[in-house]
Amino acid sequence: MFMGEYNHTIDAKGRVIVPSKFRDSLGDEFVVTKGLDGCLFVFDNKEWAAFEEKLRSLPITNKDARAIVRFFLAGAASVEVDKQGRILLPASLRDFAGLTKDAVLIGVGSRIEIWSRESWESVASFDDMDTVAGHMADLGLNI
Repeated sequence: MFMGEYNHTIDAKGRVIVPSKFRDSLGDEFVVTKGLDGCLFVFDNKEWAAFEEKLRSLPITNKDARAIVRFFLAGAASVEVDKQGRILLPASLRDFAGLTKDAVLIGVGSRIEIWSRESWESVASFDDMDTVAGHMADLGLNI
């Protein structure tokens, strides 16, 4: 399970350090793709295979299903960790997430999210968590 928040800089070549706690679970190769809310999603290969299977099971006759499959799969890239613990984020993914210099990597259970610092700060205020927590009961999460 991935958890925690880590701040890193993206170098001029588009590389970012993956925290060692994350690398231990991810291995040397894993998948990065477009995420929701303007971030990138990072999956280890096992979680990616399970996610890909869910996408594959969606009906091709459903327009929204086709759109979500395109969104996640067209943007997906397999990345490898170099000897310094960095990965090269493809330019298209950096552009999508607005990643230029400062990145925040957060663990969110079965995946990691990579945010630009500015985007993360705008969503991480958690000002309305009482209301959000109240809605979680509808999803089966009672706190």
